[in-house]
Amino acid sequence: MLHDRLLVKSVPDKSERRSSAGLVIPDTVKLATRLAWGEVCGAGTGARHVKTGDRVLFDPEEQGEVELNGERYVILRERDVHAVANEAPERGTGLYL
Repeated sequence: MLHDRLLVKSVPDKSERRSSAGLVIPDTVKLATRLAWGEVCGAGTGARHVKTGDRVLFDPEEQGEVELNGERYVILRERDVHAVANEAPERGTGLYL
């Protein structure tokens, strides 16, 4: 990857959404823009805050798709990442916003 570009393997969201009343909301209903989680598989030399192996939150609308070896990846700029997850936080929520 070049500059601040990231190669991200999108993690499919398998959880079902429910309303506050407990009704199941199908995936075909678009309530608002949903952000997606993914795992960084490659980072360019200009990426300062994200490294390979990080779990990131991004907007699926701001992506370029590519297929490598039968797997679907997205290419993002580092500035399009909304948060980086930390699996073992010492304190706080484990997200860097």
